[in-house]
Amino acid sequence: MQSLSQQQRLLQKLSPQQIQLMKLLQVPTILLDERIKEEIEENPALELDVENDEDKTLDEKIAEDIKDEFSQEENEDYLSENDGDDFEHIQIEDYVKMGDDDADYNHQGDGYFHPDEEESFSFQPKFESSFYDHLMSQISLLDLDDRKIKVAEFIIGSIDDDGYLRRDIPSIKDDLSFRQNVQTTEQEIKQLVAAIQSFEPAGVAACDLRECLLLQLRRLRVNPNVQCAIKIIESYFDEFTKKHFDKIQKALDLDGEDLKEIMSVITHLNPKPGVLYSYVNKAESYILPDFFVINNNGNLEITLNQRNAPDLRISNAFKDMLLDYDKGTKKDSRQKEALLFIKQKIDSAKWFIDAIKQRQQTLLLTMKWILQFQEDFFLSGDEADLRPMILKDVSDRTGMDISTISRVVNSKYVQTEFGVFKLKYFFSESMATDSGEDVSTREVKMVLNEMIAAEDKTMPLSDERLTEMLKEKGYNIARRTVAKYREQLNLPVARLRREL
Repeated sequence: MQSLSQQQRLLQKLSPQQIQLMKLLQVPTILLDERIKEEIEENPALELDVENDEDKTLDEKIAEDIKDEFSQEENEDYLSENDGDDFEHIQIEDYVKMGDDDADYNHQGDGYFHPDEEESFSFQPKFESSFYDHLMSQISLLDLDDRKIKVAEFIIGSIDDDGYLRRDIPSIKDDLSFRQNVQTTEQEIKQLVAAIQSFEPAGVAACDLRECLLLQLRRLRVNPNVQCAIKIIESYFDEFTKKHFDKIQKALDLDGEDLKEIMSVITHLNPKPGVLYSYVNKAESYILPDFFVINNNGNLEITLNQRNAPDLRISNAFKDMLLDYDKGTKKDSRQKEALLFIKQKIDSAKWFIDAIKQRQQTLLLTMKWILQFQEDFFLSGDEADLRPMILKDVSDRTGMDISTISRVVNSKYVQTEFGVFKLKYFFSESMATDSGEDVSTREVKMVLNEMIAAEDKTMPLSDERLTEMLKEKGYNIARRTVAKYREQLNLPVARLRREL
């Protein structure tokens, strides 16, 4: 049986401004300029506060197109009845404040980093050839007809970013037939793959690591060491990957010095030939600090990168249009429609400017508490001075949600006199030593890394032995924890750390 009932519930919803702020918090400084440019392109009511009028030409042209609507003699009914009600509630003085400096919304105040005015932050794009384009440009070196060129192009398109062709020949043949309507044979595909494997860089289009290394070795100048290296990869690849050097040495009847020279030939090859041409995200390849920490005679001072404090304001052209409308006498429906459009764009611009301001305040507040928590490190630069700190510690002190702190910490950097650090660097869990003192897990990793760096590479330390040595230093942790920390440090197991 169905029935109707009323329920009263309290729901929490994010406003458009809060959503916009959450998105802006995640944007690193190096990409903030692009985000602001996108907003300015979408909203003609928003502009940078620059003295050069030429930079405002585009906004003013768009604004003039709207302003022309005010001078139309036509009085067509473009507005619905509800739109007319919204228009009646528009207060011009809410959008135009004559003589009020706050109308410019310039939030660059004290406490921010001010570089010299002559310094330019304009980014010059770097044009580079992609890995795919580099391979495609070499097809012309082959004597192929149009059909074979299409097959070769499809094969190159199937090569991954590392430079490997991991798709099998039958699958390539089927895709060419059904998707490209190109008829070919497996034999022809194999011949073209072999031709592409002669391209630069050496090792490209290999199906696996073994073939990749062989392709590179066969291009080297022939000598006894290269010939022996080829034999090792062809016949003893499994022993090579597991570093069973004694088996290889016994099978090929080599002395230790000869084996060392042969291994040097192999280890100098490139296991990922495509990486040299791979695309690197600009945000990852260029580090632009979000904060600057300066030690002023023992007093730590924080400044925010100026790029986080752009001079944004509402377009003067839009404010002038509202003034012209307010002074006018004839207000037809077309003018009302234009006025509602202007109101919408100005509101959107205000929201964005406020979000940028809140972003600055949130970044500075978070960094302030990180600085207070890790003051010893910022004064000494010694990793051992880092205190255990998690997101909740900063959240409790700032009064902000953990998710907000996480967004601030993500992809943000701070420049100190000891170098540039990612904010995540300062966060680590704690563990208790035998003396009952809480230490950062980062300190344990640092000690573990030092142990492995100082070990005898001919007889590397096992995880069990590393665990015993850490316990001797007062760090009572399990062997599986040692293995986890070792993996986080990108250090292989003892067998794979072995050297001749």
